[in-house]
Amino acid sequence: MLADIDAIAMIAVKDLAAAAKFYGEVLGLEKLGSPEQEVLIFRSGASKINVYRSAFAGTNKATCVMWNTGGELEAVAARLKAQGVQFEHYDTPGLTREGDIHVGGQMKVAWFKDVDGNILSIVSG
Repeated sequence: MLADIDAIAMIAVKDLAAAAKFYGEVLGLEKLGSPEQEVLIFRSGASKINVYRSAFAGTNKATCVMWNTGGELEAVAARLKAQGVQFEHYDTPGLTREGDIHVGGQMKVAWFKDVDGNILSIVSG
């Protein structure tokens, strides 16, 4: 039923101005607009990400958005770090850490948080 319909990520934040700076300037996503005062819409590849104001911002303890960076993971991680992004380090079975990047088999992943503590990641593999 939904297999051929594009999905849109929804990310709850407390401060839309801080989120606009993080997602637009730090992550470099293109802002498509803000049709309402309570939501910002960004383009990421062919996907859209809606960032909206919510009292529940940052309460999710799992990854809410992942970007597949392919073979560019290390370069993207370096650019994010240069923008002030701090990476999260987790003890995850089957993964070892090489700097900020967790590695296991063919997979490489790095986790970071936005201004409200939402967990985001970049992955290769």
